[in-house]
Amino acid sequence: MTHRMSAQDASFYFLETSNTPMHIGSLAILEQPSGGLDYEDVLRLVERRLAAVPRYRQKAREVALGLARPVWVDDRDFDITYHVRRSALPRPGSETQLHDLLARLISRPLDRSRPLWEMYLVEGLAGDRCALFTKTHSALVDGDQALEIGQVLFEPTETPRVDPEELWMPEPEPSDSALLLGALAELVARPGEAVSGVRAAVGDLAATAGEALDVVGRLARTAAQSAPDSPLNAPISRNRRFAVVKADLELYRKIRARYGCTVNDVVLAVIAGALRYWLLSRGEPLTEATVVRAMVPMSVYAQDPDAPETGREESETGPRGEVSTFLVDLPVGEPNAVVRLSHISHAGEAYSRQGRRVPARSMMRLSGFAPATMHAVGARVASGFSQRMFNLMITNAPGPQHPLYLAGARVLEMYPISPLLKNQALSVALTSYDGNVYYGLNADRDAMPDVEVLTSLLHESLEELLDASR
Repeated sequence: MTHRMSAQDASFYFLETSNTPMHIGSLAILEQPSGGLDYEDVLRLVERRLAAVPRYRQKAREVALGLARPVWVDDRDFDITYHVRRSALPRPGSETQLHDLLARLISRPLDRSRPLWEMYLVEGLAGDRCALFTKTHSALVDGDQALEIGQVLFEPTETPRVDPEELWMPEPEPSDSALLLGALAELVARPGEAVSGVRAAVGDLAATAGEALDVVGRLARTAAQSAPDSPLNAPISRNRRFAVVKADLELYRKIRARYGCTVNDVVLAVIAGALRYWLLSRGEPLTEATVVRAMVPMSVYAQDPDAPETGREESETGPRGEVSTFLVDLPVGEPNAVVRLSHISHAGEAYSRQGRRVPARSMMRLSGFAPATMHAVGARVASGFSQRMFNLMITNAPGPQHPLYLAGARVLEMYPISPLLKNQALSVALTSYDGNVYYGLNADRDAMPDVEVLTSLLHESLEELLDASR
């Protein structure tokens, strides 16, 4: 069946360049079950679950002359083995080797002639482990009509649920002339929508995104100043670096309890401290007024404002998920860690009173690991802003505080990956899962060769706050 892309989907589809591929990623480190986990196990599981995410068997088709937005059509030549791939590290594979492999995979744009996603089972990781890396185009996952595939793969029990047999038959693919005639008919019936499609085709992406995210546009217009100059903002290349940080969630909760703030505040304060010392390591001049402006799309539950910090599970029917977005100036010039936290906490309180949220109504409809969908929606929201307004994107999504499994393999660690936006050398994504906080750092290979320094500084910044709270 043919579905016209929404204005927002089209904006992300056309926003992509060779230097800024617009896919989000997710890395799961898995413990091999007693019988082992092989490629065929993963292939069968993914194939059975595709019925829950039908857009993963659809590809994008553009309309001639840009007369309308592209459409999603069933891929009659869909090949599951093209999308679910197998890779391996030389045994025993190290974390560094895994991160280097992911950096190369993150750098490559997705094939636009096929459904816009890929998955890699990476074998050979030391400690009898393997990894599953998924990358999905931001245009594909909207949190409403389309969810990220990880949300239907990961389960709370070691025994996978039994899925009914499904015979998938693709709908006939429309011809180029049929798409053109359909676009002309829409142009006559709804000229306003046609103009929106032409804007996307010629590159007026900010206008298109603004139509799809009117509430985001209103928030954008409240920003009085452009973001300050920062080494985080530079022309970026096609190549990436990837690094991770793992921390105990209970340590963040202790700081929260000591200062009466939220875990989200603590997260931002830790990042602010790490960025402060990273800037100093580069010899950047800092004053007490120096800030780094972050765009922070955070997932929240409509009826439970504490959900992002506690990782509280959804109800059996599932609450309505939302992505709440704000700009925050991280006080990297402030030398006192507690004062940095206080500034960020006050900014968060002021924002919460404004109550501006962008709904993603269906993120939580299915059980499983929803944060990947939330990160995708967060990246979409941030992309709707002018990049001159902020230096850095930080996406934060809560995960379940119990173990998850994939085809019987326990998920040990889970790292999200958000895309780099134009002229932004770093993006930070984090997720809480099973008692820990997991950071995924996506960085430009040339503009930020010292991203590993930042991983160490994130640990040091957390320790600095812990020492101050004792």
